[in-house]
Amino acid sequence: MALHFSKDEFASRLELLKVRMKEEKLDALLIFAQESMYWLTGYDTFGYCFFQTLVVKSSGEMVLLTRSADLRQARHTSIIEDIRVWVDRTNADPALDLKNLLMDLDLLGSRIGVEYDTHGLTGKNSRLLDNQLTSFGTLVDASYVISHLRLVKSPLEIEYAEKAAELSDDALDAALRLIKPGANEADILASMQGAIFAGGGDYPANEFILGSGADALLCRYKAGRRNLDVVDQLTLEWAGVFAHYHAPMMRTVIVGKPNDRQKELYAASRDAIEAIEKVLTPGNTFGTVFDTHARIMDERGLARHRLNACGYSVGARFSPSWMEHQMFHAGNPEQILPGMTLFVHMIIMDSDTGTAMTLGQTYLITSGAVKNLTRHSLDLISV
Repeated sequence: MALHFSKDEFASRLELLKVRMKEEKLDALLIFAQESMYWLTGYDTFGYCFFQTLVVKSSGEMVLLTRSADLRQARHTSIIEDIRVWVDRTNADPALDLKNLLMDLDLLGSRIGVEYDTHGLTGKNSRLLDNQLTSFGTLVDASYVISHLRLVKSPLEIEYAEKAAELSDDALDAALRLIKPGANEADILASMQGAIFAGGGDYPANEFILGSGADALLCRYKAGRRNLDVVDQLTLEWAGVFAHYHAPMMRTVIVGKPNDRQKELYAASRDAIEAIEKVLTPGNTFGTVFDTHARIMDERGLARHRLNACGYSVGARFSPSWMEHQMFHAGNPEQILPGMTLFVHMIIMDSDTGTAMTLGQTYLITSGAVKNLTRHSLDLISV
């Protein structure tokens, strides 16, 4: 087996899940989120884009229902012993195979939790699932049962997050060696991803964001590359990744001398992130973090140019997003706890003047002061 954690650690996670399932009065949980399967068993694949589920009974018994292409993948990367295969065929209904499996597991008429809110369960497959199981038992949306358990990291998970952060730093160093007038975005992107691979890291759960000129105001990846002008701006959002654990960072690099608007937006970003560092402590909430961000931005007349969130929990995630469910947005009551790894970003996109400014990095929550996982400073970068 190719496991990143000990069987004892997987066993302790299963015990945590059993306690939570008891609290939720669940007889079984249908896991569709790949990160949930990975956390619970080590199972590592991209086959979750097809119908696949890990059935976990309240007793702790686990059965994986998957396709033939993932049979050996599951055997090699996970602790799952009971693996069933549904057969690809014209007009296949794998939800029927699942219902038959649940019948074999004596779950008829039981209360069954389902991870609905995941890219591992498409709308079509969700309809197939509901069609087969609505009369089979009581279906309950249990999308966040494991998601909440994953928020606080174990010591080894924290080590992986710290390694991912080292790779994030390496990627920025690689980029800064190339960023100058005339440099091509493709070369910069290749150097960043190459540094992470060279350091033993993995593909990220979503594409790196890299855009210059007008594209610097985008905070999503898009196809197309250009050369940097003599005076330019380059927005970068990337993540070092190790064993699927992510440590994102974000910077807007100024090519040439920073202008007054860039300096103004940078000052607001730095002041906000430094104020947030003071509230990233146990006893505060995710909503507290957003309120701090919004207050500073709005006091400086930047309400129109900021976003409605300023970060999120990070950890082991799979495509198409490295973002966790818990975000820093208004009113989020989620408690900040020791052992969480949290990405904080300041994103200001001033479309009126065509000016971008971003600043972001990953933090580890401790019982005391927050720990910044990057070795880079928050200073404005200009080349």
